[in-house]
Amino acid sequence: MSSYRFVNYSWDDAKAASLDPVGRLVYRSNILGADQRITNTGGGNTSSKLVEKDPLSGEQTEVLWVKGSGGDLRTAGREFFSSLYQSKLVSLQKVYGERGDKGLKSQAEDDMVAAYTHCTFNLNPRASSIDTPLHSFVPGKHVDHMHPNAIISIAASKRCVELTKEIFGGAMDYVPWMRPGFELGLAMQEIARNNPGTRAIMMGQHGFIAWANDDKECYKQTLDFIEKAAAYIDQKYQAKGGDAAAFGGGRYQSLAQEKRSELFAAILPWLRGQVSQQRRFIGTVQDDEKILRFVNSHHAPRLAELGTSCPDHFLRTKIKPLYIPWDPQHGTLADLKKLLSEGLAKYRQDYKAYYDKCKHDNSPAMRDANPTVVLIPGLGLIAWGKDKSESRVTAEFYNCAVEVMRGAEAIDEYIALPQQEAFDIEYWLLEEAKLKRMPAEKELARQVAVVIGAGSGIGKETAHRLSKEGAHIVCVDLKTETAQATADELIGKLGQGIGVAGSGISGCGPAIGLAANITDRASVRAMLDQIILAYGGIDHIAVTAGVFWPSDTTGHIPDDKWAFTFAVNVTGSYIVADEAYKTWKEQGLKGSLVLTTSANAAVAKKGSVAYDTSKAAANHLVRELAIELAPLVRVNGVAPATVVQGSAMFPRDRVIGSLAKYNIAYSEDEATESLVTKLAQFYADRTLTKTPITPADQAEAYFLLISQRLSKTTGQIITVDGGLHEAFLR
Repeated sequence: MSSYRFVNYSWDDAKAASLDPVGRLVYRSNILGADQRITNTGGGNTSSKLVEKDPLSGEQTEVLWVKGSGGDLRTAGREFFSSLYQSKLVSLQKVYGERGDKGLKSQAEDDMVAAYTHCTFNLNPRASSIDTPLHSFVPGKHVDHMHPNAIISIAASKRCVELTKEIFGGAMDYVPWMRPGFELGLAMQEIARNNPGTRAIMMGQHGFIAWANDDKECYKQTLDFIEKAAAYIDQKYQAKGGDAAAFGGGRYQSLAQEKRSELFAAILPWLRGQVSQQRRFIGTVQDDEKILRFVNSHHAPRLAELGTSCPDHFLRTKIKPLYIPWDPQHGTLADLKKLLSEGLAKYRQDYKAYYDKCKHDNSPAMRDANPTVVLIPGLGLIAWGKDKSESRVTAEFYNCAVEVMRGAEAIDEYIALPQQEAFDIEYWLLEEAKLKRMPAEKELARQVAVVIGAGSGIGKETAHRLSKEGAHIVCVDLKTETAQATADELIGKLGQGIGVAGSGISGCGPAIGLAANITDRASVRAMLDQIILAYGGIDHIAVTAGVFWPSDTTGHIPDDKWAFTFAVNVTGSYIVADEAYKTWKEQGLKGSLVLTTSANAAVAKKGSVAYDTSKAAANHLVRELAIELAPLVRVNGVAPATVVQGSAMFPRDRVIGSLAKYNIAYSEDEATESLVTKLAQFYADRTLTKTPITPADQAEAYFLLISQRLSKTTGQIITVDGGLHEAFLR
């Protein structure tokens, strides 16, 4: 609708009419969540009070359907909503009222969360949100609780109460900051009873809640409140000078894009190593115009130190970010690293002091004291998380915090949530219990694995195997399209993840595809730098790329093909190791490198002199690199043999040539798959196990060497050849 400038109106009457009542709630939730100006990833919740048939009594009863704990509004399906008897939820007020220990942040209030299970309708297994009372106790049949930047800008302003009245009149009331829960629901119920004309409540330093008895009206009303707040802020913002004057105006100038990328690539591995001393983190870089406008400004140091306001923000971004007072116009890389080192030390001290000051007798132990958001003038923002999704969401949430500060400073003065209140959310025992219920992380979680040669065969299978164990996968091949095809397969299985902050390679998901020529050092360095910009660093590399060039019938191989074979099979692996070690050394985090050799390295035979000797050299390269890169990086090799299925080194013409060489019957018009099966079985029959070897068999060896299962193994070659006794070491 053209009347909205600051939000998207997406309601489709025809679409809504085709849905059942719960489907309409899901639809409303999805279109609200799709607009980040309305709410952020994982933030906010929606509900509908619907009349349904009670499966126990057969009578009609009112059921509260409310988005449950976890999940994201933009993608939430029906299964993300809990369903509860409305009458039972209301009856909990009597149970709570009789508790002698009731009150805000009391044990009685926390106990009510467990009581919601007893109100479950129709055995719905979805865990209820701590916001359930907010939806149950306000009068509207349909309720939206959102976290729009424009509304939080008012909620986080010093004059929040006056501004709420000025902007919304009697349509929106106000409740001061209260931790989400039963007491907040009761406070909202009281406000609604005392002020029948109220249709929404401003939640101090948090967000707002709005309700109506019609779902479309509720949706439109939610948008109207946000639009009104955003228009008010925009008018004040423009009157104060707009972008040019935002955050006190610019103090520093942004570096050129190429220079920013160069500096990020130089500093990120070291920084990742510094923040990953307890657990490894994956990074997201953001350097768009909006974030640069903030980090370059005069007021950025003051506002960054205040920290965030909305609890949804600081649960991701911590109490505050780390701001680095680096001068991009005059400072050097060495200056930046020194300032980061000093800043990290001070941040950890501050975080411990915050914990010691605010902790309770029963508080969980202090968590990782490193920042999750780092701000650098001239460069932008770096966010850290346990995986790419979390780091993207962290970046997204701090962008929301910046927008809140921009709005609050335009209309008044930004104030942060008091430290004790922030602590009581961050270290809330209910939040701690939720963290403990999360499934254990996979074996290669928090790690970045690079598979070179991932476009086909063993490399593709290895990429899938490592991804299955939780690694972020960088698929590398000579051509971008083949590398990306494998990455797309992985994303198709895993999904792109949540969070929308970042763009280009910085905004990537659990897998990316890159091109590189491993015989060209500049190409390898450029590829590694792209990985650093995407994830912040590198943990493991598997080089599966290789080339086979047969000799002719006289045993001759041209000089250029000999050189090419050694360039790919030996020199390329050395270049990768040499360049990657620079990154590993900067990180200071242990990693692993797995090269591909061959059973042919130990077996001399006719027709493959260049390949066999290059693989023998690769075998010794493994041993040499194991010494050179120790103790930081383990270097091992996998020696495959007889792998025909899916191998790029066995195109149809080579398969036919091999069948002819070994006098195996075949037909020229026979399907390639049939020809491959025949050759694979012939090779299998020469082994001790008599079983064809597949790329999946090889991938298992790469996984074992990359994992911690063989953490004390380096300089070794694992053969996966079915048992070729000719290749036994002697």
